[in-house]
Amino acid sequence: MDKDNKDDFTFARSCDLKAPVTFRISQLEGIRHPKSLTELVEKPELRFHGVQSPTPSDLYVTCQLVADNKPLTIPFRTSFKAFKSNYTWNEWISFPIRYCDLPLSSQITFTIWDIAGPRAAVPVGGSTFRLFGKKWTLRRGKHRLLLWPGLEADGSVESSTPSKMGPRDEMGRLEKLVKKYERGDLPKSDWLDKIVFRKMTEIHAAETEKSENLFLYIDMPRFDFPVIFSEPEPVASSSTSAVVPTSTHPSTTPSISTSFATDPYLWAVVDPEIARDNPVEDKHRRLVRSHRSSPYDRELKPNTKIRDELGVILNYAPSQPLTSEEKDLIWKFRFYLARDKRGLTKFLKSVTWRDMSEVKQAVEELLPQWTEIDTDDALELLGPSIVDSRVRAFAVKQLSRADDDELMLYLLQLVQALKFESAASDQRSARSTSSAVSYDDSGLADFLISRAVQNPVLGNRFHWYLAVEVALEDRVMAKMYGKVVFKFQQQIQQSEDGKERRNVMGRQGELIKSLAKRAKEIRMSKDPRPKKIEKLRSFLMDSKNNLASMPPLPLPLDARVEVTGISPEQSSVFKSNLYPLLLYFNCTDGSQFPVIFKDGDDLRQDQLVIQLFTLMDRLLRQENLDLKLTPYHVLATGPLQGMVQFIPSKTVAAIVSENGTLLNYLRAHHPDEGSVGTYGVEPSVIDTFVRSCAGYCVVTYLLGVGDRHLDNLLLAPDGHFFHVDFGFILGHDPKPWPPAVKVCKEMVDGMGGAQSMHYARFKNFCFTAFSILRKSANLILNLVTLMVDANIPDIHHRNVHEQIQEKFLLDLTEEEAIKHFERLLDETSYFTKVVDRFHDLAQYWRS
Repeated sequence: MDKDNKDDFTFARSCDLKAPVTFRISQLEGIRHPKSLTELVEKPELRFHGVQSPTPSDLYVTCQLVADNKPLTIPFRTSFKAFKSNYTWNEWISFPIRYCDLPLSSQITFTIWDIAGPRAAVPVGGSTFRLFGKKWTLRRGKHRLLLWPGLEADGSVESSTPSKMGPRDEMGRLEKLVKKYERGDLPKSDWLDKIVFRKMTEIHAAETEKSENLFLYIDMPRFDFPVIFSEPEPVASSSTSAVVPTSTHPSTTPSISTSFATDPYLWAVVDPEIARDNPVEDKHRRLVRSHRSSPYDRELKPNTKIRDELGVILNYAPSQPLTSEEKDLIWKFRFYLARDKRGLTKFLKSVTWRDMSEVKQAVEELLPQWTEIDTDDALELLGPSIVDSRVRAFAVKQLSRADDDELMLYLLQLVQALKFESAASDQRSARSTSSAVSYDDSGLADFLISRAVQNPVLGNRFHWYLAVEVALEDRVMAKMYGKVVFKFQQQIQQSEDGKERRNVMGRQGELIKSLAKRAKEIRMSKDPRPKKIEKLRSFLMDSKNNLASMPPLPLPLDARVEVTGISPEQSSVFKSNLYPLLLYFNCTDGSQFPVIFKDGDDLRQDQLVIQLFTLMDRLLRQENLDLKLTPYHVLATGPLQGMVQFIPSKTVAAIVSENGTLLNYLRAHHPDEGSVGTYGVEPSVIDTFVRSCAGYCVVTYLLGVGDRHLDNLLLAPDGHFFHVDFGFILGHDPKPWPPAVKVCKEMVDGMGGAQSMHYARFKNFCFTAFSILRKSANLILNLVTLMVDANIPDIHHRNVHEQIQEKFLLDLTEEEAIKHFERLLDETSYFTKVVDRFHDLAQYWRS
């Protein structure tokens, strides 16, 4: 920001703006005319188009960020909305890319789509909007985009669908004046402004009537200062940068070396070959390491200073790359580090895998004598960066020490790690026979199959994880997973109770297939909800379907639960877009297990989040901290279907509407008039509420869970508070400027207010949980990284490590990290609001 004195023009640089690219799709303006009778006669299929309907059709908008004729993001689309009179979306879109990463040529393509028949859509019009306008300034405020009828926005550099073209009409002229007025460039007069804006409304209506054009209105964020495009300043290095004089005085002087630091007329220029191997350094490394391969190396021990340096390197996060100097230091003391379980992953990063002698010593000599490593490091060795099967086999051997309960926690990621085994095999043919890297089978699939055959509960979950991968569109991976399924089924068949287990899997598949078919029919039908419920119950009661009563069957969602049928009378259909089914399964022990069955929804991201919540709950309990988390079961049984355990509870929105406050709700179910300091609620219930609020506050912060509102926060009558619906994670959020820590006013009021002793306990629980989970940061980081190729929406990008590392604050000491977390909590815990620049101030939790 340039601000030499108060009279100077003030602006911000785009390279300093770390927020994600965000905007709002507002509304469609203009009159859409139905096709004439002549056109319908010539093209009868046009009668199915939405524009022919007497009521507004279901339009939706797709948008995508592009630059230099290449996409920067996947296409995003607006959610379904039933229009009554006009087409108004008012929906915020947030791209997974920051303003600081945008090139100058960035554009957003907008295309509005309409119904064109069954499962078909036709473009109403498209428009290409440039993010940076004249003088390289980031565009802000409200914009009216011209739609090119019948065309999809092309997004090319020389776009054929530009958002503005030709002479400005009367509305365009007035809107330009409004922008000047909002910037303060025009004087304001309250009485005159009211008359002017009233007149503008009339002109707008008249222009719309006579205009043949369609316009899409969007709102861009209004920052406090104009934002000017600026490239990030390069980080200089003595070996990779050249220093050249310039006559321009830079706003920030790069720090190059102590001799240049005092000279303000120097600029750093980055070497374009910075990422490539330096042949001189490579030769130097080979020479140095060849001299360090003597028997003397085995007895080499670091002094105190070097030991501290090694300690710092061993504490690096898994994603942090090592410098050549750090790699040399690790290699020098490799025999000393072999007794340190944290050292193996760093040592393997220091090995030059194209050097046969180094690989031979590392894998054949050092690896077998390395001390046993922790689970988090074993998982890192199964990631995409490790292709040597001998190293991966070592990791599998370390995992074999885990019991079945622990293995269940990592099973989802281990199934994904099979993809990287396949990738290593594919590289075998591309390498020469003299390659130092081994591409043989590491045995991960055999290990998982063996454990799945031994434990039916583990085997049941393994079976469904494989079934989903086989059903995905990637044919190459589906074929690989199909081979694993075949081998798994073979080994089950050979086991003692193999025939019965194969029969159980078949029956589970038939159950899911039958429910999925019925769920899809109910979702697609136009019946009102009561009729849908009636049809579901009739279907369940029909003896031909064998659902109301069945021989005992392990539930796919949790194989420890045996069910004997579904209760038709209690089953229902939820009121939501996808109309999921609520099914009450009767269990062999006389209890009931309610399940939500969804069709048309990808549950794999929810499944991952719940798995990580379950892991974090276990890590906290190991430290004797029970935060009453409720990690309910979720199982994706296909790419677009699955089961979710139903926990009897109510949304915070419903509770506030019916009871006024959460305390009134808890008091209604568990009153205790004699209690002291618990507001007439049983002490154990208040304690559960406080603990569970703290637990979910921390775990949702660490995973960057977004799109929080009072309809996806739930509270059970016994005080268990929990979150549902995890469509946005790792910092993604459809709403702009979301708070880092998700705590709403209703939660704090339920504890008695921000000054109560319960709120103080809540904060202490948060700090303790955050401190405990920071110790296991590498485990969580590695588990998420193994899911990068799983095709899950919010983790398909490669910088997931960076997203989570920011949450754990690994660069700070424990005390500094807790203080930082406390600041975040204090900023957002009571009145969490988001500024809507174009309308009134709105609360994040109510939007």
